[in-house]
Amino acid sequence: MKTNLLYGKHGLTVEVPDHAVLVEPHDLSGAADEERLVLEALRQPIGTPPLREMVKATDRIVIVISDITRPTPNHKLVPWLLKELPHVPLEQITIVNGTGTHRDQTREEFVQMLGASVVDQVKVINHHCQEPAELVKVGRSSFGCDAYLNKTYVEADFRIVTGFIEPHFFAGFSGGCKGIMPGIAGLETIMTFHNARMIGNPLSTWGNMVNNPLQQMAREVNLMCKPEFMLNVTLNGEKQITGVFAGELFAAHAEGCAYAKQHAMVRCDQRFDVVITSNSGYPLDQNLYQAVKGMSAAHKIVKQGGAILCAAECSDGIPNHGNYAKILQMADTPQQLLDMIENPEFRMFDQWQVQKQAVIQVWADVYVQSSLPDDEIRQAMLKPMRSIEETLGELKRKYGENMSVAVLPQGPLTIPYVEE
Repeated sequence: MKTNLLYGKHGLTVEVPDHAVLVEPHDLSGAADEERLVLEALRQPIGTPPLREMVKATDRIVIVISDITRPTPNHKLVPWLLKELPHVPLEQITIVNGTGTHRDQTREEFVQMLGASVVDQVKVINHHCQEPAELVKVGRSSFGCDAYLNKTYVEADFRIVTGFIEPHFFAGFSGGCKGIMPGIAGLETIMTFHNARMIGNPLSTWGNMVNNPLQQMAREVNLMCKPEFMLNVTLNGEKQITGVFAGELFAAHAEGCAYAKQHAMVRCDQRFDVVITSNSGYPLDQNLYQAVKGMSAAHKIVKQGGAILCAAECSDGIPNHGNYAKILQMADTPQQLLDMIENPEFRMFDQWQVQKQAVIQVWADVYVQSSLPDDEIRQAMLKPMRSIEETLGELKRKYGENMSVAVLPQGPLTIPYVEE
């Protein structure tokens, strides 16, 4: 049978065995009137007065957005936020792009993310986690580091954070506190948040918010300089808004996580020899670094010694910033990478993504179909594949005619699990 994987901007149609099991989120239609749904949430928020009543005309406002690797529809959300604040002069508003440890966005990318009207009229800046002059210490974390946040954000009179809620491979769910921590945190703080002990904790996993150390640290840092208002959404595979969660940070995010968990997490009866996954298409599959999320979703239901086939376009490369590629060259096998990273003396930017990837590769073989040269895939200790169909044929010789296959067409927008 044929199925379409989310891949780049246009998708990828593949032929899979007729007995393959499709694992997808519960089918949710996008809102008939997205703007009305968002404005209603801003006017009847969870745990706060209406947004317009909270903001004074004299306030300096910061709106924190997620960067270009996330599908948060800020080209819709930010104009609707501004529409709800007509009494605030635009020159008093700054939009901070929550890059975390990622690269800056260009003006052209900001136009893509926010629309030309917003970029032309409102100040938009990139967060820089490694620039001390752009950071402010807001406290000391109980997790063992000083907590630094973006100075423009800290000094604002009223702070708004936007975001997109979906299951996250170590933070439980995205959105909420993560918009601030690590979105606009300093590098020292982010490195603690992403250290090997935190990432390796079994409670740091998809869909879990209970005693998850990453959520605990994110919550702690947010409380040191809490946003006054949150606007988060959930999306379907077509990137349409299915739910809006606005108001007090923790209460609104909790409702959004419960909604996302109900619709995105799918129980499977067994593990599979082969799991085919996407990385949710553009913008999440822009680089190989982000594609680890799709691999991690497949890892939840692949047999030990099985195979993961990941389709991620990687139009932005490995990427060419950070240490992800460099760390992958520092050992000869995934197990050696894990041993190196789990050494308490090892501390290197981007180690968290390599750690997650290595855990997956110790468990199963990982094949990648992308726009990257085969040599670059091999240098990442992954196996390049020209087509999923061809690789399935090769794997049938290994696993036999009754090879079990699962497909995650929407990648980490669906989180499958097996109760073991």
